[in-house]
Amino acid sequence: MKALLLLILPITLLAQNPDLSEDYLKQKYANSITVDNLKEYLFVLASDSMKGRETGTLGQRKAANFIANFFKEIGIPPYKYNTYFQKFKVKNIRRYGKWKNQPNKKYIKGENIIGYIEGTDLKDELLIITAHYDHLGTNEDSLIYNGADDNGSGTSSIMEIAQAFMLAKKEGNGPRRSILIMPVSGEEKGLLGSKYYVDNPIYPLENTIVNLNIDMIGRIDDYYDNPDYVYLIGSDRLSTELHQISEDINKQYINLKLDYKFNEEDDPNRYYYRSDHYNFAKKNIPVIFYFNGIHADYHKTSDTVDKIHFGKIQKISRYIFLTAWELANRNERPKLD
Repeated sequence: MKALLLLILPITLLAQNPDLSEDYLKQKYANSITVDNLKEYLFVLASDSMKGRETGTLGQRKAANFIANFFKEIGIPPYKYNTYFQKFKVKNIRRYGKWKNQPNKKYIKGENIIGYIEGTDLKDELLIITAHYDHLGTNEDSLIYNGADDNGSGTSSIMEIAQAFMLAKKEGNGPRRSILIMPVSGEEKGLLGSKYYVDNPIYPLENTIVNLNIDMIGRIDDYYDNPDYVYLIGSDRLSTELHQISEDINKQYINLKLDYKFNEEDDPNRYYYRSDHYNFAKKNIPVIFYFNGIHADYHKTSDTVDKIHFGKIQKISRYIFLTAWELANRNERPKLD
């Protein structure tokens, strides 16, 4: 009898306190984001078989198919015509990198991957979570840019966030607003995939409440000697309410050091303008960009999986999931300033 009472008590407490129930559920799903899963994805994405995932190459398409098959396995349906891909073809205008040495390539082809998780009573509103899955391909000596941190780390993160939301949905606790998990390509060639999406949106931009963008979260830069930090960029540029939500989630659940040094208007690195969130910000959609900073292996063939701090990816991914959960389930969307 005593054992039975111990089993019944937590259920009774949850039923009597909806806030406790909500808190329990979101932490339960956040905790489904694990190092083991992140390793499984990243060891594939950053493997030599992907040949550096350069947009427009076989390696990039292999990565796209790997992610699309994962979406299928966790129960995300194809969005249209039985496909997960938003394909694009744009003029080659990139100012650096391998493509500048291939003047005969007038166009770049790529695919964004559409992982749409439909919401419930607020399903017409949408939260978009992005990470670019492309990288630099190979160099002149056929050495591979594996791109483990840039941006295999962010891609693995949104794959785990997708499975956490799908687990919640399968158990009857899906988000009120819809979630679009969208790995994009063409980032290394000028933010091309995200630009194509905002110029050709599958879901109305006016109903898109926020973009959370993840680009490099698996390493430690020169400013830190521990992994418990993340740079946030753009969180207060369009919505101070979004910034406060982000701060509150961190204080309540995660306790990362949130560093805003690269969010300054006069930041000489101009990171705010250099990843896919910027195309959403230009459309007046509030954004947060999650970033670990530059390290010695940035855009080098030495950006490999053996240097990744998987515990760091896990912690930041759980933080982003909990932020997304709050944004997807609160009554009002974040207000623009």
